[in-house]
Amino acid sequence: MSSSHDGIVSRQQVARDPLHLRQSILRPGLASRDIERALSFDDLRRLAQRRLPRILFELVEGGVEDEIGVVRNTQDFERHVIVPRFLVDVAERDQTVSVFGRRFASPVGIAPTGIAGLLRRGSESMLARAAKHADVPFILSGACMEQLETVGAIDPERTWYQLYAARDFEVSRDMMRRALQTGIRTLVLTVDGPVYPKRERDMRNGFGLPMKLRPRIVADVLRHPAWLFEYLSNGGLPMMQPWQKYAGNDATAKDVFAYFRTQSPSIQTWTDLDHFRDAWPGQLIVKGIQHPDDARRAVEAGVDGIIVSNHGGKVLDRGCSAIAALSGVVDAVGERTVVMMDSGIRRGSDAIIARCLGAQLVFAGRAPLYGVIAAGERGAAKALELFRSEIHTTLALIGCPYFSDLSDAFLLPAT
Repeated sequence: MSSSHDGIVSRQQVARDPLHLRQSILRPGLASRDIERALSFDDLRRLAQRRLPRILFELVEGGVEDEIGVVRNTQDFERHVIVPRFLVDVAERDQTVSVFGRRFASPVGIAPTGIAGLLRRGSESMLARAAKHADVPFILSGACMEQLETVGAIDPERTWYQLYAARDFEVSRDMMRRALQTGIRTLVLTVDGPVYPKRERDMRNGFGLPMKLRPRIVADVLRHPAWLFEYLSNGGLPMMQPWQKYAGNDATAKDVFAYFRTQSPSIQTWTDLDHFRDAWPGQLIVKGIQHPDDARRAVEAGVDGIIVSNHGGKVLDRGCSAIAALSGVVDAVGERTVVMMDSGIRRGSDAIIARCLGAQLVFAGRAPLYGVIAAGERGAAKALELFRSEIHTTLALIGCPYFSDLSDAFLLPAT
C-alpha cells in the first residue's frame, strides 16, 4: 500500500490478486446467513476469525505473557455448579435488572473494547445501536475510533463512557465535558492498567499501529478480502477521532495513535480518584477492582459502582479471575454500591452464576465484538440475543423465574 495508507498492502498488490476481492463484494449475504445460524460464542468467534487477518484476530483473542489469565477467566466459571429446583411455575420468566434507577431488559451489557473500528469500520456505532435495541448498557471504549459525540448521541441513556485517564488531567477533564454534553451520565474509570503489559502474542505477530509491512502479513491480508476492501475503501488506517483534537488539527492517524500512547496508560492513585469524583457529576464507576479493601476504599471515595474485572486477561497474567474475586468484593461493599463484573462471560449461564455470587449486572466484551466483526450490527445483536435466550432457558431449567431472585442457594457449596 502507498504511504498514505500506513503500510498494510498496496492497491497494486490487490490488483494482482483481484479474485478474492470480487468474491467478497459479490457474496455480501453470506455473513448475514452465517450469523443467523450461529448458536454460541464459539460460532461467533469462528465467523470473526474467517473475516479478519490473523494479526488482528489474535489481537482480540490473545492475552498477556502465557495467557493463563484468559484461560482462568473461563475455567473458574466451570468450577461453579448450579443446583436446580423443580416443581416451580416457570411459564413466565423475567431477566430484567435495575441499576442506577434504570431498568434494563437483560443483565448482559457490552463491555468496552478498544480500536474496534480497525476491525470493522463503524463498529462502535453498531454496538451502540445493538445495545439500544436490546435495551442493555453499552460501555464505549476510551480507545474508540469513532467520535465520542457521534456514538454517544445514538443512545446516551444506555451508553456509558469508559475513561482511560490521560497523563494530562486537562485532557481527561475535556473528555468528561464532551461526554456530558452528549448526554452521557455514567463514567467508567478503568484503573487496572497503570503500565502497558507484555502482550507476547502481539509482539510475535509484529502488531503495532501503524502495522508494518511484512511479507507474511501481506499474504495473510490478501486472504481476507472483505476486511481489506473495507480498509482500503475507507482510506486505510482509521483515525482515533476522540483524541485527534489533542494531537493537533494537522495530525495524521499515525500521529494520533502516537499521541494516545504518550497519554495512556497512566498511573492513577486514590488522590486521582478523588479528583475524578469531584469533576464528574453523574454516576462514577471504577472498573478493574478485585481486592475487597480496594472496593471499600473506592466506596468511601464516593463511587457509585464497581466493575470487578481483570481486563479480559489482557493485563496481569498471574492474577485472579474476575469471577473468583467477585464474592469478596460483594461481601465487602455489596450493600453499599452497585457491584458488576466482566471478563470470561461466554454463556447465559455465566451471567446466572455471576448473579448467584452477587453481581447485579455483567458485561461481555469478546462475544459482541466477534459478532460485529463477523456481520456488523446484526452480529452484535446476535451475540446479545444468544445471551438473552440462554438466560431465559436456564432460569426455567433451574426453577427460578426471576433473575433478581438468584442467590448462592442455587450453587453447589464449594468443597
